[in-house]
Amino acid sequence: MLTIRHFTKSYKGGKKAVDDLNLVVEKGDIYGFIGHNGAGKTTTIRSVVGVLDFEEGDIEIDGISIKKDPVACKRVTAYIPDNPDLYDHLTGIQYLNFIGDLYSVSRTDRELLIKKYGDAFQITDSLGNLISSYSHGMKQKLAIISALIHRPKLLVLDEPFVGLDPQAAHTLKTIMADLCRNGSAIFFSTHVLDVAEKLCNKIAIIKAGQLITHGRTEDVKGDHSLEDVFLELIDK
Repeated sequence: MLTIRHFTKSYKGGKKAVDDLNLVVEKGDIYGFIGHNGAGKTTTIRSVVGVLDFEEGDIEIDGISIKKDPVACKRVTAYIPDNPDLYDHLTGIQYLNFIGDLYSVSRTDRELLIKKYGDAFQITDSLGNLISSYSHGMKQKLAIISALIHRPKLLVLDEPFVGLDPQAAHTLKTIMADLCRNGSAIFFSTHVLDVAEKLCNKIAIIKAGQLITHGRTEDVKGDHSLEDVFLELIDK
């Protein structure tokens, strides 16, 4: 579903934010992408979803290069950044309908899914309010719902649990698992290592722009906790 081949991204001055990254995320994977601040996680994620251009390598989504046909890639992808930047002058339902129109979601499907996910995140009654009146947590929930209503094949999230209350975090984890059981794939960054250990079937750890380990979660952590393995690897 997602293939990253020899991906390298440099910024001004020639500093490499990510250096020769190779990863494969398959259908059904919940793939955790872990690293300290500045390790290259967000740079990678923004390049995967077509927000950042890059110099070397390629990224394919559902067999299509993001460089060659970014629109086709974005049709099957949903992206939730760490700090959702929504349109404050719209109501919640107006925003969701705007996203539904962008992805050509039928009226029947969008009404069904907006109700389903709005109820799950307990914001259905607030969808008629202006987004400017929403708390950070409510904006995060709205962004998640907007990412789900076109049934993406690939869901990409950057620190998705930040700002969510425990119940909403549990709801999101349940939805993520359901999506992958139905054939989608998820690639997400997180600092919440115990969540990653329990939720992800695969893990990649990045340090200073370079991949230092990746694979099935049980293989990466062995007989230790993911937190212990992570701390040991980044301290080397």
